[in-house]
Amino acid sequence: MKNRGTDRRVKRTRSLLHDALASLIHEKSYDDIVVKEILARADVGRSTFYSHFRDKDELLDSGIRDLLRPGQADLRPRAAHVADHVLRFSPPLFEHIGRYRAAPIPIVRARMQVVHDRLGREVAALVAHDLAQCSPPHAGRQERERHIPAELLAEHVASTFVRVLNWWLGSPTPIPASEANELFRSLVLPTLARVVG
Repeated sequence: MKNRGTDRRVKRTRSLLHDALASLIHEKSYDDIVVKEILARADVGRSTFYSHFRDKDELLDSGIRDLLRPGQADLRPRAAHVADHVLRFSPPLFEHIGRYRAAPIPIVRARMQVVHDRLGREVAALVAHDLAQCSPPHAGRQERERHIPAELLAEHVASTFVRVLNWWLGSPTPIPASEANELFRSLVLPTLARVVG
């Protein structure tokens, strides 16, 4: 029983810190944010922060991984749905960012560069992991000839996601998160389907 209470406290603390950093990111440049501001916003003590995170970069990476986690099942997808399985991260991410996009304080794209770079790295790592799980152990000669290295494909998917995200955030005529997600899928699905089926 004690562990469950401790786990709940840990989750709550981490959630407060993630939310504090997210709200600050929408108010100022990430580079200008200092840990002291995060602590004040989250109402969390310095020692508590450092018992969970080394610095604000680790906090940011942890928050991004938490956003990606709901779609992360290590179950192998059925062959017909491999591409959908690999792209399962995008709908919840677009929805999450869409909530901030609709907030009273607008997202200033220029302030998001560092965050989007780190998001791209985490997405690329997730996609590379999924591709490794999904790819057949032995490929024939024809398959090897049209083979795109998994790490390159993962970078392509991640960088396209970030480009669509930046375009969406900068667009003067906003479209719903679901439409932004469909645009992203239409750009990467043909290549992904060619490689993973």
